[in-house]
Amino acid sequence: MFFALLKLSPVFLLAGLMISGFDALLAAPLATIYAAVVAFITEKMTFQKIVDAAVDNVKEMQLVFFILMLAYAMAEAFMATGVGASIITIALNMGLTAKTVAVTGLMVTAILSVATGTSWGTFAACAPVFLWLNHIVGGNIVLTTAAIAGGACFGDNIGLISDTTVVSSGIQKVEVIDRIRHQGIWSLLCLGTTAILFYIASSLMGLPSEVGNASEAIGQIPSEVWSALAEKRASAVTLLEQVKSGVPLFMCVPLILVLIVAVMGLPTLVCLGIGIISSMLLGMVAGTVESVHAFLNLVYSGFESAGSWVIVMMMWVGAFGGIMGKMHAFEPISKLVTTLAGSVRQLMFANGLLSIMGNAALADEMAQIVTIGPIMKNLTDENVMASEEDMYKLRLRNATFGDALGVFGSQLIPWHVYVGFYVGIATAVYPLHTFVPADIIKYNFMAMIAVGSILLFTLTGLDRLIPLFKLPAEPDVRLKTPEEHAEGLKV
Repeated sequence: MFFALLKLSPVFLLAGLMISGFDALLAAPLATIYAAVVAFITEKMTFQKIVDAAVDNVKEMQLVFFILMLAYAMAEAFMATGVGASIITIALNMGLTAKTVAVTGLMVTAILSVATGTSWGTFAACAPVFLWLNHIVGGNIVLTTAAIAGGACFGDNIGLISDTTVVSSGIQKVEVIDRIRHQGIWSLLCLGTTAILFYIASSLMGLPSEVGNASEAIGQIPSEVWSALAEKRASAVTLLEQVKSGVPLFMCVPLILVLIVAVMGLPTLVCLGIGIISSMLLGMVAGTVESVHAFLNLVYSGFESAGSWVIVMMMWVGAFGGIMGKMHAFEPISKLVTTLAGSVRQLMFANGLLSIMGNAALADEMAQIVTIGPIMKNLTDENVMASEEDMYKLRLRNATFGDALGVFGSQLIPWHVYVGFYVGIATAVYPLHTFVPADIIKYNFMAMIAVGSILLFTLTGLDRLIPLFKLPAEPDVRLKTPEEHAEGLKV
């Protein structure tokens, strides 16, 4: 028992460091070094074997690194060339009232987050528009804030270029495109249901029906707010200026092309490349891209953003996971879950709960994905008997768990860094209201529906009613017997 807890202790160290305020880029190396010491003590592993375990696990993530770099480059391109601004403009041209500002904010942020792959950037870009529009038309500030917070997470959960989508898929060894197909209809159902609830809530509040104007809303943003926004998210300033001055609506074409080729099943790298190149070519036509050199600076900025934190952090976490896996550190959790789980569905439900608990403990969705993700993968791989095709479907659900319960789950945790960031941005762009975490949580129907439904559907089997989302049923998949499990450990 002592050695079992000792093997698991690096996870507690990583969680403790994250909770105490350490950045993942520092917490992961410290936890990795400690894990190496534990591996040496418990498994008598040599230094070379420890290094090999760490490096081999990082090698398996190489493709993910390239995808992340292109994803960040495409996000910068979409934010700066007018793709994001065109999407906002198209939605705003339809006219907004107090009854529709929350619903429209939800839909615009959902689409924009798919286009840019970032919920943080989407919220930072759209909060100035919709919070001031809400002020002009007399809407409910808390309702609108919760709507754009939930909508901003939509693309971060299912977007082709979202770092959480890419990382959660990479950890579970599934293709991003397959992940999007698996959860696509479920995600759209969550979005549609949320939109209906926001409209009902707006109507029940008796909100007025006056039409607002985006240019007027942007024009009312104080200069000190612009400065604060530029410091927190400079690309959001460029996007807002484009919304105010106007960009050709054909700048939405790059997003449409990315979505089309993704549905066609082209590799992720090809989809990203098409998005980057098309935004450059159309941006040059629209005048939002001055030269190829200027555009390459955007790509460089994206590469730099990915490499300066995300990729380096992932390499350390990958090394951490490699060492933990080599010494079978998660075996105690595996035994506990398998003891309590009476079926594969219950095992998968337990994986979902692990994601939520890890997110609450680490207060960071990426830290949860990279820490709990390998645990879910090991639990599934080591305890389930199924064909390779059915195992792949289970891994798709694990990837969806890690991302959805990481991104949407963060919206329901008051102390989460996500909520803290949103409160900070909202306060900076709209100082007329004192924002608190409850403003993000109270009416965040999107997060509530996504988190509740995926857990409920997984446990009850109701996911069979949603095309492409159902899990394989028993006896096609089943838990291993004690004898089969013991034989697997010997191997």
